[in-house]
Amino acid sequence: MKKNFISNSSESIRMFKSGLLEKLSKVDFYVPLIVFIPVIAFLIWKAFVDIQMSFLGFAGWLVLGLFIWTITEYIMHRYIFHFYPSSKIGKRIHFIFHGVHHDYPNDAKRLVMPPSASIPMALALYFLFLYILPAGTIFAFFAGFLIGYLFYDMVHYALHHANFKSPFWKKLKQHHMLHHYSDSTKGYGVSSAIWDKVLGSDFIKKVNDRPDTAE
Repeated sequence: MKKNFISNSSESIRMFKSGLLEKLSKVDFYVPLIVFIPVIAFLIWKAFVDIQMSFLGFAGWLVLGLFIWTITEYIMHRYIFHFYPSSKIGKRIHFIFHGVHHDYPNDAKRLVMPPSASIPMALALYFLFLYILPAGTIFAFFAGFLIGYLFYDMVHYALHHANFKSPFWKKLKQHHMLHHYSDSTKGYGVSSAIWDKVLGSDFIKKVNDRPDTAE
């Protein structure tokens, strides 16, 4: 989809006439940590104290949850956030959920998912996994899944606002900036580029292909 406008400033635009909805659409980067770290702690407690999982069993399901998050992150970004409806209301919904971020990528208040969206989504996924997974494994699995989600949110904020020295993080930032400033039909991985490589949506990078517009 051709981009006509990208703001390189930290400005924010109003999306809703309602003051309440406008407030709910903005969030400080640390809010997901406040919301979900206690949930993760509770899930870990349930796994060890209530279910009495072994350490190895807990570790295995937690790692599986982390792994499933990486796939979920990629699928959501590629097929949901970058689905472009043709209807007027569909375009409006797309702009609210993701289009605004591409138009204003340095808006610090719209870089992590607000609890008004993340909590209902987390609940829906929890009950889906509860139905699918073997009995007694949901707590360890979902703890790993939520850890993956928090890592994604914090990495996403950092990619837009941090200046990295580490080659690994500089390369990951380059990957994400190319998604914003070069080709939004590639580079859907945020916390990792592995699924872009596996599923053929990675960039064919050149030596001097890094856009510096977001530094």
